[in-house]
Amino acid sequence: MQQDGQERTEAELQEGLGTFQGLSPAEAVAVLALLEEHKEPLLSHSVAFTEHLDRELRELEEANLRAILSSEQQLAQLMGTLDEALAEVGRLEETLQVCEELLGAVRQQMDHIHQESSLLQRLASNRSRLMDELLLLTSQLQLSREHCAALSRADLSSPAAIAACTAAAQALSSCMDLPIHPCYRKLQAVAEQLILFETLKQNFESSFISHITNIFELQGNSQAPALDAPIGTVAAPSHRPQHEELLPYTPLMAWLRSTSPALFWDLPKVYSQHLGRLYEREIRALFEQAKISLSGRRKGSLQESREKPAGSRQPRWGLPRSRDGQEDTPARGSMPGVLEQVLSELQPLCTSEQQFLQEFFCLGCGSVELEGSATKAGEPTAAPEDPPRTKSQSQSEEATTQLLSEIFSCLEPELRAFLDVCSKVQPLGCLQVLVTLSDSVLGTWGPCSAPPSSFLHTLLGNVLLLAKSNFNKCIGTLCKEMEEAKPASRTRGGILPCVSRFQELVALSEEMFQTSQRRGELDRAQLRLASSIFSSISSLSSANLKVNVDMVMMENFHHIHTFLCQRNIPCLEGRKGEAKRRCREHMEKYITTCVGQPLERLKHFFEGVKARLAQGVKEEELSFQLAYSKQELRKVIEKYPGKEVKRALESLYRTIHKHLSPEGNLLPVVWQTMEQGFIRQYQEFEELIQRCYAGAGIALDFTMEDLLSYFNSITM
Repeated sequence: MQQDGQERTEAELQEGLGTFQGLSPAEAVAVLALLEEHKEPLLSHSVAFTEHLDRELRELEEANLRAILSSEQQLAQLMGTLDEALAEVGRLEETLQVCEELLGAVRQQMDHIHQESSLLQRLASNRSRLMDELLLLTSQLQLSREHCAALSRADLSSPAAIAACTAAAQALSSCMDLPIHPCYRKLQAVAEQLILFETLKQNFESSFISHITNIFELQGNSQAPALDAPIGTVAAPSHRPQHEELLPYTPLMAWLRSTSPALFWDLPKVYSQHLGRLYEREIRALFEQAKISLSGRRKGSLQESREKPAGSRQPRWGLPRSRDGQEDTPARGSMPGVLEQVLSELQPLCTSEQQFLQEFFCLGCGSVELEGSATKAGEPTAAPEDPPRTKSQSQSEEATTQLLSEIFSCLEPELRAFLDVCSKVQPLGCLQVLVTLSDSVLGTWGPCSAPPSSFLHTLLGNVLLLAKSNFNKCIGTLCKEMEEAKPASRTRGGILPCVSRFQELVALSEEMFQTSQRRGELDRAQLRLASSIFSSISSLSSANLKVNVDMVMMENFHHIHTFLCQRNIPCLEGRKGEAKRRCREHMEKYITTCVGQPLERLKHFFEGVKARLAQGVKEEELSFQLAYSKQELRKVIEKYPGKEVKRALESLYRTIHKHLSPEGNLLPVVWQTMEQGFIRQYQEFEELIQRCYAGAGIALDFTMEDLLSYFNSITM
């Protein structure tokens, strides 16, 4: 029995453990708070603590029961209120059901009304559209009798008639461009009307093209002015009357371009063919006038001058001393002035024609494409990534350039030929041509310059490249002639001809470039000329000279240095310093050579003395050598008395004066340097006598005071 009791106790314990439920966090906090409130040891007072808890539990249950008994009346009131609310809800449901039945009938009536309204709106819309289509066919597809008559007559003889035809053509285009449904074209009336429009359009196009082509032909066959203008006058006729005659047709040209592009793009070709002949005659006449102005002769004499042999032309080195020397006849014009006048006449001629083409043929709007057009070599094309506006503008410029190239096909060859004539009119004419073209291309003439985007500007740019090439060839030829130039047989010194020519070339080129803003080509040319003249002077030999080579080089380098100092040319500053240095070097060599001439035997004697001393002979033993004994020295000194020395110095002065040119004013400098060198030589002789022949009583026949008096008397 005891064992059974233990088993039951364990079973109840296991059951109690199985039903155990853990405390929640809130309950655990409450238990901890309760334990904290009763801090006495719970194990020793557990019975009292249990009784305390039971007592509190009973108090709580009593409080709960009293609360429940006190709230029973409130619950009864709440239940009554809920019953009343449920009854009210029942009544509302009944009312809503009645309203829904009524609204169902109204909804049916409104749906019926909406259907009838939609039908009425569709009927009104169909009537409106039908009325619009009828108006389109009856009024907008109708061309007035006045317009039909104007297109049928195609009278383009007066401004008023042209305006009437323009208005009629635009009205016809408006009728033909109406958006007509393809089904309407099957209607007989509509088809007849469209056939009438097409007939009027084709007949008017044919009449207009024939009329405008006749105008092109008449303008192209007009005569160029005769060459009876006064010599010195270079003028190109204005095409303003021709342009004013054609400009009223510009709206009709725009109409033709929009309606029949194939017919339209034939007209620029016809225009370029006919007007090209007129421009060819006028341009040739213009250049003939310019050539006559350059030569001062009429056409016959000009032809004779062309047929003269090359030997009769002015030699290359015949450079003028001034600009006035260029005018060999009273009627002959200045080449720069004539060239500038020609370019100033070409500028309005080409610019006005370019503006007219862009306006008359509508080449400045929309995409343009001439048949057979191709990009010329060297002209930039629009890149694929360019925006549409840039591409359109580039196509317009290409089309305009192509037309101008056809119209002015003879301009570039005639201009090149005229520039060749200008290059031969005066020395360095190719330089003047280069200056004038550069000023024109760079826009330094102001309004007379060609606009950067013009056809003439591009043409002048191409010709400018040729002018640069010709100028470089000319400078190359001049440099070669300078380098290969040889002085005349047995030249007696002075300024060499090639030096004078170099100075004249530089002076002339500087005069030509006074007003130019671009000196790059000139600076390179002057450097090449300077290098050639320096090379030519340095290559001189004594074969063709009757005087000392160093003297000639000294004088010519001094002349170049003086000239460059006067001119103050920045690009030749280096050459100026080199000329000064070379002049000083050759002057020292010349002085060294000439100083010993008055005392030549003394010079040779003491040179031998210095050579022996250099070989190691002692100064006190030198006088015992036979060739340099005291007796030999006295013999040499006896040959140079004071009078002979003075006479020799006077002869040397006359020789230097004779060979030096007066332009360089170099005689005082050379003679002063000569005096200093002679004094140094005299002092050297005296020193050697004192060192090697001391106590022998040997001395030169003249003293330092005598020598200074000789030079003073010669200078005076």
